[in-house]
Amino acid sequence: MSDTKIIKLSLIFFMFYLVNSSPPEDPIKCSDDNNFNCTITNTYGAFPDRTICKAGQAVFPTTEEEVISIVANATRENRKMKIATRFSHSIPKLVCLDNGDQEGLLISTKFLNKIIRIDQENMMITVESGVTLRQLISEAGKAGLVLPYTPYWWGLTIGGLIGTGAHGSSLWGLGSSVHDYIVQLRIVTPADAANNYAKVRILENGSPDLNAVRVSLGVLGVVSQVTLKLEQVFKRSITFSERDDSNLGEDAATFGRQHEFADFTWYPSQRKVIYRMDDRVSTDTPGNALNDFLGFRPTDQNLLAVFRTLEEIQESTNDAGGKCTGAIINTSILKRLSYGWRNSGTGYPMVGFHNQVQASGTCLDSLEGAACPWDHRVKGLFFHQTTFTISLSKVKGFIEDVQRLVALEPKALCVLDLYNGILMRYVTTSNAYLGKQEDSLDFDITYYRSKDPMSPRLFQDFLEEIEQLAFFKYGALPHWGKNRNVAFIGAINKYKNVDKFLQVKQSYDHLGLFSSEWTDQVLGLKDGLSIVKEGCALEGLCICSKDIHCAPNKGYFCRPGRIYKDARVCTNSSLSTIDIQTRKTISTSM
Repeated sequence: MSDTKIIKLSLIFFMFYLVNSSPPEDPIKCSDDNNFNCTITNTYGAFPDRTICKAGQAVFPTTEEEVISIVANATRENRKMKIATRFSHSIPKLVCLDNGDQEGLLISTKFLNKIIRIDQENMMITVESGVTLRQLISEAGKAGLVLPYTPYWWGLTIGGLIGTGAHGSSLWGLGSSVHDYIVQLRIVTPADAANNYAKVRILENGSPDLNAVRVSLGVLGVVSQVTLKLEQVFKRSITFSERDDSNLGEDAATFGRQHEFADFTWYPSQRKVIYRMDDRVSTDTPGNALNDFLGFRPTDQNLLAVFRTLEEIQESTNDAGGKCTGAIINTSILKRLSYGWRNSGTGYPMVGFHNQVQASGTCLDSLEGAACPWDHRVKGLFFHQTTFTISLSKVKGFIEDVQRLVALEPKALCVLDLYNGILMRYVTTSNAYLGKQEDSLDFDITYYRSKDPMSPRLFQDFLEEIEQLAFFKYGALPHWGKNRNVAFIGAINKYKNVDKFLQVKQSYDHLGLFSSEWTDQVLGLKDGLSIVKEGCALEGLCICSKDIHCAPNKGYFCRPGRIYKDARVCTNSSLSTIDIQTRKTISTSM
């Protein structure tokens, strides 16, 4: 494709990104004005198993006192509870009550959204748990303070992001996980009759219980307030460097020590990587850059529909070449538009204040005409996410195995490039019982999901093999707020302090009122995490062991992996004899 054509496409794409947006809807919907007979979903409109999660009632407390009253009343009635956030970004069923529970209660933190205090002298901020990351960054910035490391998407709530262990990218200081910057936390838990059925527990930094609550999956109670340690505002200098991926395995283990906010965006089918060289600099360094990532900007609904329709056509016609052409266009656009960063100067490095570059998400703004690209109310992106962390000591082997898969079929992973490649971020060892166990590299993989759960994807087996490589060969830890069911199989056994977490859980909520069948399965307390049925492997609900778990009527059968022979994946039977021979040759030569 000529540079002129790419520039024209880039300009068209950019023009569509300039429209205004509709805000995401509330994930809770109830049948009457008193908030009875409710359903809850996530912002993507579908959980991994596509079930509709129901509740008897939803409540929207505005103060900690109201939370105490709600928890006390529910405990007295032995009523199950689940915590919901304003935008509900978690993909797994963390917010779901048990199926068939007609009395369960949803406690939304939507209106627990106040900044309690900012302590400039001691550089701390206290917020209610429903405060969004965007609010926190904005209000702290007005006081000349910043949270040093955060996720890149500012639509998360503080309670939600610490509950699932969300993070940015850094191996420096305490690392990139927000929960490791908690100074104090207040959580409302069930209690006995002598304590009026609810208790406010105030946990200070250093408390062993805090290591359980830092990443709680919402099963310990309702976090009402969080105090976080901040820093004086500073600037960052950012340069994006495009390189081939031949040294990625070696660089992955060391690059994070060289740059404080280092990360990678890997386009495996194109065999290239965007290295982000990102460090703090003095506040008097010239520059006023702004991070407004293209994927988080408001997108015209008609354009979203065009993109999705094209994807569906490519999938139904096995048009791998079309996906790869689109991938090249997409990455070229991103590069020419500096990956969505707005810079007052020209070229690199881009310099800006930390609170202006650490996160973005302008599609949350409330005007009509467009939406966040994944908004399920419009025909837009609909995807799976597989997100995991691999120890730095093992990451080279994993990357090289993925490269071996790409060598077998270079077109197989073009779908990832259409979703901005594989985002790779650094995370450090955490004291949180369900936090990171070692210094690691996080891989965030987003890819096409069919609206039909029985419809296999193009090169279905490649992504399934990568998923199983990560979790079972390399012992990856799952991101608690993302992933399909397969990622959580046996995962809890990888956490050396899980017994301590379960002891705190028993102490705080011995009746399991904040637990569900799904969280019990994830925590290893119940079986049933794998949902074995026809087509279950297509959605990551199971690992196939029989052809019927794939789509034999569409030519997809359960077979061993190409590189990782212990994997069991849904493979298209149309693989030619020549391709099989090529696969054997590459496997034995590497």
